[in-house]
Amino acid sequence: MVRGTVQGVGYRQACRRRATDLGLAGWVRNCGDGSVEVQAEGPEQSLTELRVWCEQGPPQARVASVLTSRIATTGSDWFEIRPSVSVNDRGEA
Repeated sequence: MVRGTVQGVGYRQACRRRATDLGLAGWVRNCGDGSVEVQAEGPEQSLTELRVWCEQGPPQARVASVLTSRIATTGSDWFEIRPSVSVNDRGEA
């Protein structure tokens, strides 16, 4: 989860480009609370590089925090931009 000024600044598109350049699979999407959610899988070194990139984002972004967690891999072989979700779509209030 990436928080800060990360919507409306090209964050998802730039994240997809960076993840693809690193050979990662997964997805990125805007969330209703103003954050951006990223799920990625691939080699540990590439994931670390994506996390470091996420802490800065594209030039217009102002990242306040990046929260990481481990999840099960899906075996996907591409990285996509998914449709935005509202707060309610994520099962939150």
